[in-house]
This record gives sequence, C-alpha cells and structure tokens, in this order.
Amino acid sequence: MIEAGILPALHARLSRVLAPPVVPLVRFEADGALVGELTQARARRLASFAEVFVADDRRVTFAPECASYDLRASAIDRVARTLAAEGALSPWRNERYEVRASDGAPPAFVLERAAARYFGIRTRAVHVNGLVDAETGAAMWIARRSPTKAIDPGMLDNLVGGGIAAGTTVAQALAKEAWEEAGLDAATTSSAKPAGTIHVRRMQPDGLQHETIHVHDLWLPRAYDPANQDGEVVEHRLVPLVELPALLVHDDGPDALTADASLVVLDALLRLGVVDADDPLHPWLAALCGQGR
Repeated sequence: MIEAGILPALHARLSRVLAPPVVPLVRFEADGALVGELTQARARRLASFAEVFVADDRRVTFAPECASYDLRASAIDRVARTLAAEGALSPWRNERYEVRASDGAPPAFVLERAAARYFGIRTRAVHVNGLVDAETGAAMWIARRSPTKAIDPGMLDNLVGGGIAAGTTVAQALAKEAWEEAGLDAATTSSAKPAGTIHVRRMQPDGLQHETIHVHDLWLPRAYDPANQDGEVVEHRLVPLVELPALLVHDDGPDALTADASLVVLDALLRLGVVDADDPLHPWLAALCGQGR
C-alpha cells in the first residue's frame, strides 16, 4: 500500500525535473536533417568556427568543406577539444556516440560523449532493473554512483545503466555495463527481458539531454550480491518494490535517484502493478514514461 501523498509528490517531482526545454533552441543539421539542438549562446559560439560550421539565428550546419562522415567527425572533434579546453563540456570520456537523423538513417558523424549535450544530439542508453523475488516480496537492486562520476555524482541509480557507444549494439552495451557495474556475467545478462524504450528531453547545465533509454528487466537469484568492477558504483541496496515510490520522491540528499533512473523505476512499478491501475494518478504517471505505458 502506497502512503497517501506519495504519488502526487512523485508526479510533481518528475514533471519538474523531466520538463521539456522552455528556452529557444537552434537546429543543428547535417545534410539538411535535424541531428541536434543548441542553445542560442552555444550556437553563437559555434559560428566562430567558420571553417567547420555555417550558422544563423535558425540553424547551425556543416560548412561545405565538411561534406563527408570522416571530414565531419574530424572537424567536430577539433571543435569539441577546443570547447573542452574552455571548460564548456563535461569531463572528457574518450568515447564516441554515433549521430543520426533517425534510427534508420546512416550515421552522419561521431562525437565525443562529453560534447553530446552541448550539441544536443540524441543519445542512446541501456538501463536494467535488477529484480529479486525475495521472501518478503519482490524487490529491486539500487546502486549508488561514485562521488567522482562526471554526471550525477553520488546519486542513486539503476543496478545497470550506461550509454551505447559508436559501433556497439544494445545487447553488447548491456553485457559490458552489467559486468562493469554489477559483476553480472554474460550467461546471466542474456536472460534480461527488453521492456521498451523511454525518452528524455530536458535542459541541463551542460546542454540538452536528448536520450532514448532501452529498458530491461532482469530477475536475479536471491543469493546474488552485486559486485562493482570499475569503481563507478560505491553501494548497492535491495529495496522492496512497495518502498520505491517513497524513495523516488527525494529531490536531493543521500536517497535521491537520478532523473533517468527514477523514470526507469517508475516504468517498472507501473508495469509490475505496484501502482494501482485504478489510482487517479496512474494515467498521469504513465504519460511521464511515454506512449503505451
């Protein structure tokens, strides 16, 4: 039973932290197709790289000298390194994201992960709900991010979650992140069940977060004990599903989940029936998770 007031507070928090942008944005295009969105100040900064970009008040696109995949990738990498030296990006990752106009389109170029939000490109990530059929009822493993993480340091998170790098499939990214973050081997992660996608589009201090999250559910043995391998997770806790709505309400402090993880967890709670389908807020909460939830 979810205590009175929890669901309204949860809806209020997620509606606020996941609200779409309200500031004007400038189109970032490649071959005439939208591949990103920039704040006006960032678009003006890019206009100064005249050998790479052509820019006006409505859009930023590549200069004619950058007409191919390789030329764009090389040129925008130089720009990203300059921006990083200026302190305009999050910490450099040495990891590239493919940039496409749509899922079925070929990649227009690749871009350093640290610059993804600056250019407002759509990124892809994989998240896993680590579930356990415990003696006292179903529960979910929640992880705490390292205080040295570049994004959302020290906050609570899903058991597994990470970006999908260039040249990597969803399944490959899932297996990689599951081992690094929770010590899960390939045989175990192969039983993770796809549970759809969730979309995030919101402004952050480092630019536009525009991300598609591939959600999976993974039921784990009761005896499983998460073991982080890469130092990016510093704590794991097993939380009964019925207690998660109250946890998702926290905006800050030691019990606050990231906005992304909160949305992924909420989606699971709706699918698994923890939130009563007859509750008046159910359709509003489902709308936060996207169409069909």
